[in-house]
Amino acid sequence: MRSLSPEEAELWARVAATIRPLSREPQTIERPVQVTAAPKLAKALGRPAAASARIIPIAHKTLDGSWDRRLSSGSVEPDRVLDLHGMSLDRAWSAIDRSLEQAIARGQRVVLLITGHHRPGDPPVERGRIRAAVHDWLAASRHASDIAAVRGAHRRHGGGGSLYLILRRRQPRR
Repeated sequence: MRSLSPEEAELWARVAATIRPLSREPQTIERPVQVTAAPKLAKALGRPAAASARIIPIAHKTLDGSWDRRLSSGSVEPDRVLDLHGMSLDRAWSAIDRSLEQAIARGQRVVLLITGHHRPGDPPVERGRIRAAVHDWLAASRHASDIAAVRGAHRRHGGGGSLYLILRRRQPRR
């Protein structure tokens, strides 16, 4: 097995920068050997040469203990419910975006997102595509900064087929 030439390493770094993992599990990424063209490549991609900022996935954001207890006991009543059953991926994404925009504008805190159960299996998986994509959608959403946390719903609200989206409290404008 041969090692990559500097040109191949640069090309591979460009390709690798566009990849997002399918799994929600934290990934450990082995960094390629530093190539002299790396600073130029980082600039071309519009990224800092040393990306020290660490992005916390929405699924790992924390709430205080009282919120988590209320959510796990099912005592929280959602302010808004969005059922995505029967929607295409594009229609579901639009519905999530629109619903989050309305909930934020109205100062609502808890959105129940009914996605349906995840269907494990090798791609292509025909069912459960919305559920599989929803965490990535929320992280990439224009509303990501307004989402305090995402938690699995209590059984009475759909259990494994639903999610609670906890929105940040909005500060009143002065």
